Amino acid sequence: MDRPRLKLYTIDMKYVRNLAKADDNVMSVSPQIAKAVRPFVGIIVLINDKKYCIPLSSPKKKFENKKNGVDFMRITDHSSKNEKGAPKIIGVLNINNMLPVEESLLTPIDLRIKSTDSAQTISYKELMKNQLSFCQQNQDKIVKRANRLYEIIVNYPESNINLAKRCCDFKKLEGVLEKYIAKQ
Repeated sequence: MDRPRLKLYTIDMKYVRNLAKADDNVMSVSPQIAKAVRPFVGIIVLINDKKYCIPLSSPKKKFENKKNGVDFMRITDHSSKNEKGAPKIIGVLNINNMLPVEESLLTPIDLRIKSTDSAQTISYKELMKNQLSFCQQNQDKIVKRANRLYEIIVNYPESNINLAKRCCDFKKLEGVLEKYIAKQ
């Protein structure tokens, strides 16, 4: 049986703000720091029978020399190279910032190009298609890392203090999700 292919989603902003109030490691969508219109875009993976959204982030200079790890993965495009001849970084997966979600909080992203799309929108959709393609090709690796990170942070945070400092408190956020759903 084929496993479902990864897709890109946005998460309900009100819910993300609730999570951010509970945990400082939740990526900000705060209007005070001009992030209110930034969509929280990610892929959904299953961890312990719970859905988690791993956020995608745009490539930044600081990521160029950062190595892939259990909590972070560079998204590369092998069809284009950087000045050193290495595959170009077109985004990153912040596995450490993954959030528990539920279907009602997710909106699938439509990557089809429409005649009404601006050049900027078309460019952004093409970038997201390339990022999604990388994620689909590396799905098993991504899911394995996410599950491993969850296991480390939930069960062994004291022996992985530096890693735990960079990660969301997954159990606490699962509690926030349960309360949020109960209120809806």
